[in-house]
Amino acid sequence: MQQLTGHRDEEAVRRFVEHFALTFSDMGVPRMPARVLAALMVSEQAGMTAAQISEWLRVSPAAVSGAVRYLIHVGMAVREPAPGSRRDVYKAAESSTYTSMIRSGIYRRFADMVHEGVEAVGDETSPAGERLAEMRDFFLFVQDEMSAAADRWEKMRAERQRR
Repeated sequence: MQQLTGHRDEEAVRRFVEHFALTFSDMGVPRMPARVLAALMVSEQAGMTAAQISEWLRVSPAAVSGAVRYLIHVGMAVREPAPGSRRDVYKAAESSTYTSMIRSGIYRRFADMVHEGVEAVGDETSPAGERLAEMRDFFLFVQDEMSAAADRWEKMRAERQRR
């Protein structure tokens, strides 16, 4: 990790945004939503309008529109009305949004869906049923582990904020 200099290097920020987008893209997030999320994360403003995002990323407003719709849908961004304007402001979701996504049981929903497959192929005794049951059990395990991790994160975050 390099030494922090205390000043913002806009060229380094732009490189980071593209690296962030590429990395998230490798993880399955579409590239434009990943770029928009990165732009929201690095913004010194509390939020950005679609026009500001479009200008900063040098992309079309239509690309931003689709990207923010995606980010809002998956809980990675929020939309709020801009005070004194008819425009909306977009913000990266706070970590409490991420932890609430975990607490909502997203992995349990995957497990329930995969369990439908177990039932569809008969049961867990066939090769297909065995594979599906293992996937289901993995998602149940991940749900439990992520819920515990979210609890630890919120405790650590609260302690850090008290300092």
